[in-house]
Amino acid sequence: MERSDPGWRPDAMDGPIAAPHHHWVLFENDRVRVVETLVPAGEITPVHTHLPPTVLYVLSGSHFLRRDPDGAVKLDTRAIEPPFSMPPVMWSDGNPAHTLENTGPDDLHVIGVELKG
Repeated sequence: MERSDPGWRPDAMDGPIAAPHHHWVLFENDRVRVVETLVPAGEITPVHTHLPPTVLYVLSGSHFLRRDPDGAVKLDTRAIEPPFSMPPVMWSDGNPAHTLENTGPDDLHVIGVELKG
């Protein structure tokens, strides 16, 4: 079933379902879903996914580690040269299942607008 179908439902790995303490659906209709994500400094999310495609608006950024479900590090922003800085707006074609550990001193706070269909 496609996301644009009226009967579409996210699966158990979807962020607001798999990691409800870090993801909240703020708005949803047949065209978009708006998800707020907050990962406080030092916290790690459960394994989850995000629905592509998504426009991300960064309210506050931080360094982070993204790991796959087996714990292998896929991205460590502390190792990026020149030094990593989260842009205010980003595009995502989705991420495979992952955890995210906020390794910086600030909260990681993002609003995602997921496009349906």
